[in-house]
Parts: sequence; structure tokens; C-alpha cells
Amino acid sequence: MTNMSKKKKTKSITKIYLKNKIVAIFRNGPSKTFNYKQIANKLNIRDLSQKQMIMAVLSELKESGRLEEVYRGKYRNKVREGYFVGTVNMSAKGRATIHSNEIKEEIFVSVANLNNALHKDLVKVYLFAQRKKTQHEAEVVEIIKRNKTNFVGTVEISQNFAFLIPDSKFMPFDIFVPLKLLNNAKNGQKAIAEIIEWEVGAKNPLGKIVELLGNAGDNEVEIHAILAEFDLPYRYPENVEKIANSIPEKISESEIASRRDFRNIPTFTIDPIDAKDFDDALSIEELENGNYEIGVHIADVTHYVSQGSVLDKEAFNRATSVYLVDRVIPMLPEKLSNKICSLRPNEEKLCFSAVFEMDSSANIKKQWFGNTIINSDRRFNYAEAQQIIDNDKGVFCNELKIFDGLSKILRKNRFNNNSISFDRTEVKFELDEKSFPISISFCENEDTHSLIEEFMLLANKRVAEIISKVDTGKKPKTFVYRIHDLPDPDKISNFSKFLKKFGYGLKTNSANNISSSLNNLFKQLEGKKEQNLIETIAIRTMAKAKYSTQNIGHYGLAFPFYTHFTSPIRRYPDIMVHRMLKHYLENGRSLSSKTYEDKCNHCSEMEQSAANAERASIKYKMIEFIQDKIGEQFYGIISGVSPWGIYVELLENKIEGMVSIRNLEDDFYIFDEANYCIVGQYHKKKYQLGDNVKIEIVRADIIKKQIDFVLK
Repeated sequence: MTNMSKKKKTKSITKIYLKNKIVAIFRNGPSKTFNYKQIANKLNIRDLSQKQMIMAVLSELKESGRLEEVYRGKYRNKVREGYFVGTVNMSAKGRATIHSNEIKEEIFVSVANLNNALHKDLVKVYLFAQRKKTQHEAEVVEIIKRNKTNFVGTVEISQNFAFLIPDSKFMPFDIFVPLKLLNNAKNGQKAIAEIIEWEVGAKNPLGKIVELLGNAGDNEVEIHAILAEFDLPYRYPENVEKIANSIPEKISESEIASRRDFRNIPTFTIDPIDAKDFDDALSIEELENGNYEIGVHIADVTHYVSQGSVLDKEAFNRATSVYLVDRVIPMLPEKLSNKICSLRPNEEKLCFSAVFEMDSSANIKKQWFGNTIINSDRRFNYAEAQQIIDNDKGVFCNELKIFDGLSKILRKNRFNNNSISFDRTEVKFELDEKSFPISISFCENEDTHSLIEEFMLLANKRVAEIISKVDTGKKPKTFVYRIHDLPDPDKISNFSKFLKKFGYGLKTNSANNISSSLNNLFKQLEGKKEQNLIETIAIRTMAKAKYSTQNIGHYGLAFPFYTHFTSPIRRYPDIMVHRMLKHYLENGRSLSSKTYEDKCNHCSEMEQSAANAERASIKYKMIEFIQDKIGEQFYGIISGVSPWGIYVELLENKIEGMVSIRNLEDDFYIFDEANYCIVGQYHKKKYQLGDNVKIEIVRADIIKKQIDFVLK
């Protein structure tokens, strides 16, 4: 017997075994890169000869085309195959794609391979190896997290069972509801159903009615259905209302003494005629040196809504006020949004202000940010303020004209710096006492709209800049930015090709050229029949603005630093910005970027939901408006082309409906996607995007939210 320790034997590994293991590693991380050391660690290999075998296998897999060498010694899957996590994006037809940070390409999932996954669900998918010249395809193998299980729709009851027919175009499956789970819902009523089971292979999910909204077509029911569809609340919990109502309106003398006093400086608000929540006010005072001291005063919401409080949590969950055609669902309870925080005239109000010393050429000489108290002298609506400027007479005429002149210089400078001018035509409804639409008109922007816009943009930009000074040589502090990415090159290229069909051009060789070219395009379009159509498509070509702690600048505004500071009554990101700015002005340390990035993502998502709800309410009111006009004829412009028909937007009121391809009986029409048209197979008649047409209204379905036209 010997005391010598025995050497541990190295386990024998074949090359085939090793190759299969390495392929599996790359399959499970289809976008990740690995070198031989990382592979060895994953396989717990320490033996030098086996490490050399790993290097040989990697080289062979590269030669065979299975892997690509990204840079020396680093390999990645070339045959895009394997598991990854992503979010489902579903169309109304049930077609789905997967969005994932792991893979840049668009991944298609057929209905058969969705395996009960729904729109916005977080899923694990298996990416099939791509066949030549075909799109990437995948199969959902696991639903990690459902986006939602409650759906709004209309109840349809037969003798033995019932269905809820969802309102959402992104939910292509009706929900089967056993009669015993109807919860007293009647046929044709609006309700909310919760999915409680969905067996693998079952065509429809099983659900139960959890809330009855009422009769379809009733205004209150339809509005509540819209809010519920986008998971937006329409009432406040009792405890939240109670806390808001208990907040005292009186401002203490000690609070006043701690603030810069603007109560005796000429101050006013300019807002829409029906506004109740006044976030911002302007003040102006001429200084002895001939410059102006401009105050941009913003409601100090954070004085009343402390971080982490019940009110704060409710405001964060909502993240934004929701503006529907017939009402506003405020982010903050009415006691705060319309009374205590609102900068109403002849009332002392607490503000967080940006104050600028500005010369007559709109150059900023000094700036200051801090807590203030104001007393607004006057509440103007846009038309009133514009009339005073135009007629050169009226209360605060001189002050308004100075603001008007300065704002025009700021605007000119902004566009000279390649800021993009997106001035979309907006529709305005006149409603009767029952919220029924009796007329539709177009909103006209006065110069006073631009006046307010420019000074709000200035404040937002300057707040972001003082946090993000890059000349200090220090790492920027965590902050909430409003960012807007560069347009996608493929979308811009397609848009440029589309414009050529209308005789317009677009320079796409640089970001600055795209901006200036778009502005020139919008000038050329003014008053043209295709103006609204092309501007709409241009906006769809652009990336969506969002909130983030990772600043990339705001492309549309051409600002390297930009945030939202000026509307804390109606936007939660502004509340975050107020708190962060106060914290940093007091030399506070940098805050958690992860915490605020998560909050930014939530706010961006809620902003999108609110915008979707607003569009849905406009669509609903348009259908209501047009219901009694069945049989009437109108002129319109083709605003969309699809395999199933053409969409027409009426010139008179921007109402959009569809002409079904089945109703074009003079020929067999084929969809030409590349040229945005449908073409008759035999007579070659063409209906192209942007063409003028005459239509007759044949149907306006308030339940299905559909408007049908026929060509005349």
C-alpha cells in the first residue's frame, strides 16, 4: 500500500458528444457569442486536450456554416435556430410576430404555432432554422407571462352556451362562456370576461363574465368599455378620493417665505377654452438692462403628492391623464388636478419654475430653477390671446406681443437646427347634452399655440441640459429623458419610394437631410388633397418617442437633451423630473438608474394605452355621427389599401371607412402591395393610395366599430 495520492482520471469525451453539446449551447443562446473558454466553463471542462478539441469543433462548425466568427475567437450561431424570449405582436387576422431584444429580425409565428399565446404575452419560442429566401419562423413553446386575461366585448347567447365577442382587434378568438358563468349578462350587452382556462388544442378559451357594463350603444357603457379594453381606470378608490379631499388649500406663511415670490409680476395662463387643469403659467418683467425676465411657472404637484404616498402610487399606476372625446380621466383626483394644483387666476399657487433672463433676440443670458409662489392675473384661451395680439389692444397686450415675438425667434432657430414640423390636422366634435356628436370640425392652431409650445419646449430642454452637462467630465446623473430615435432606414426608404408616386422627393442620405427634407415636404403639402394622408404615413415612419434614463436625444425636435417638466398634473414622468431636479439642485447623489428605467417603461406603455383609448373614442363618436347618414354620398381620398379592400377618408370630416373588395363587381381585383393599389385583372382599372373617389355610406356598426362604403 502506498501513501501516494491517485490522480483523478479525466472522463473521456468523444468529438461527436462535444459537438452536440456545443451546438446546444449556441441553440439556447441564438444571439449570444462564446469563445472556447466560455464553452469549456459551461461544460465544466478543465482538461487541456479537451479544450483543444473544443477549439477544433468550433473551427469545424464555422467551416460548415453553422457558426460565424464575429471577431477572433468569438463565435455566434449563423444558422439562426434555438430558444429565445420575446413579446407577441398580433394582428387582427391572427398573424403574429415576435419582438425580442435577442434577435433583431422579424420573427413570424403562424396561428397553428401560437399555442394559445395572445397579443403582448411574454413567451419562450423556438426559432426554426431559416430556409433560403424565406422569413424567420418560430413556435411558441411556453407562455411565461400573460399580458392580460380580462377582455371587453359583446355577449352573444345561444340556447346552450354563450360567447364574448372581444372588441379588441388584437384578440382574434371569441371567449366561450358557459351559461352558468354569465353572471346575469344578457344577449347583446357589453361585459368583461376573464379567461379561466384554455386547453392545448382548444379553438377558444373558456371564460366567465366578471363585470357587466350595460347595453351596447349606450354612451357611458361604450366609454367605460373603451377604458376597460385598454386597462385604464375610470374611477378612483374611495381612500384615494378621501385623502385628496383632506388636503388643505391654504398655503402657510412659512411655505410662502421659503419661496421666490412672483405674486406681483404680470402672470397669465393660455390654454384651450375647455381646459380645467392649468399646469403652466408665464410671467414677464422688463429689466433695467433692457432684457426680459421670463418665468415658466409649473404647478408644484410634488409639494402635495409626496413620494411613496397613496396618492403617488395611484398617480404612478395611471401615469397619465386620458383625454377622450367627451371627458378627461385625470391622473390626479379632481380636488388636486382642477383646484389645488391648477394655476387658476387670482389664486395664490405653489410652483416649480424655470426663470430665464432673455434679450430681445431670444438669447438666454441667465437661468434659475426653483420653488416659487405666483398669483395668475388672467386666464386666456388661445383665441382670446390671439385676438389681442392681432388687434394690438387688450389686457396684457404688450406682454403678449413680446412673448409672441420671442416665441417666433425660438421657433425659427429650432427649425434652422433641423427640428421637424409635425402639425397634424385634428378633428373637434361638438356634442349635445347627451354627448352625442352634432358636428365635426377641424382644429386651427393659432400663433398662441406656438407661443406656449416654444416656451414649454425651452423649459423642458433647459432642465434636461442642466442635469446632463457633458463638459464637467463626470458621469451624468440618472435622469428621466424624453427620447426619440432616428427613423428606421428601411421605413424611410419605403416612404421615399411611396412619395415618388405623388411626385415628391425625400433626401435620405443623412439624419439632418431627412429632417430638412421632411420640413420642405410638409410646406409643399399645405392645402393639397393628399396632405393629411402623407403626413399620417410620415408620422408612422418615425420612431415613437418614449421615456428613458438612457439618453439618445430627441431626433424630431433636434434636441440632444430633452425631458418632460411642464405638465405634472397630467403626466407622471414630469412628477419624477420635478423630484429628481429638486434632489440634484440640493447636491443629491445620483439615483438608481434601474428603478427609474422600469418606471419610464411603465409610463411609456401607459401613454400608448391612453393614446389608443383616445383614438377609439374618436372612432366611436365618428360612427355615432355618421349613423343617420346611411345612403348619403361624400367625396374622399383612398387612405389605405389591403388585400380585402380599400380604406377611404372623407374630405369633409376625416371619417374613415372601408370599401370591401367583394363589392367591386366590375372586375376581379388583385392587391399590388408594392404600388399601394388594387388593379382589375381584366380591365386594368386601378385604385391607388391617394386617389380621389366618391362613396356612399352603406353601414355604420356601433357594436363592431366598422363603417362600410361603396364606390359611386
